[in-house]
Amino acid sequence: EADWCVGELLTYLKKEGLLEKTLIIFSSDNGPVLNDGYKDGAPELAGKHAPAGGLRGGKYSLFDGGTHIPLFVYWKGKIQPVKSDALVCQMDLLASLGSMVGATLPDGLDSRNYLNAFMGTELKARENLIIEAQGRLGYRSGDWIMMPPYKGSQRNLTGNELGNLDEFSLFDVKSDKGQKSNVAGRHPELLERLKQEFFVQTDGFYRSEVEEEPLK
Repeated sequence: EADWCVGELLTYLKKEGLLEKTLIIFSSDNGPVLNDGYKDGAPELAGKHAPAGGLRGGKYSLFDGGTHIPLFVYWKGKIQPVKSDALVCQMDLLASLGSMVGATLPDGLDSRNYLNAFMGTELKARENLIIEAQGRLGYRSGDWIMMPPYKGSQRNLTGNELGNLDEFSLFDVKSDKGQKSNVAGRHPELLERLKQEFFVQTDGFYRSEVEEEPLK
């Protein structure tokens, strides 16, 4: 269905002579969920399909399966095909598109201008990023993800892991895509540095106990 919808959009833009004048951004708001409290047969219809693509967790989760989302940027004749591992977040689209149209951006924005990364002419962007899911906060720096401890259930009613861990945890997502191994004990100095950066950037917003929202 998504393929069909995108195809219809591209067909219309081409028909109207707008394809070369239109920047198309395709993304998602969070990780996948098959059963969100309603019964539509999705778990049965999915079969062996793994919607998180091997990432740990899913919707509502602080793990990569809940926060690492797809992002495609297409502009016929303007963007050359390239696969990028640049670290960006959707919030950066605001400052980036603002710079494209010459908008004056105020200081102190969380959004950052990485237009060249979105256009594929640069393959690097952020060095670090605060990640968030349902009030839980984590910290990514390069290929490392630091997750602080949280109280609460390990999984929600649909089975997705929430990211409520008992201790500060560290994952190397370059070599461990599925976040299976907590390597905090092997890298104590790195863990301490990331913790300090996290506390500075969150500026007191971290709380080890987050109220869980019940499924509707």
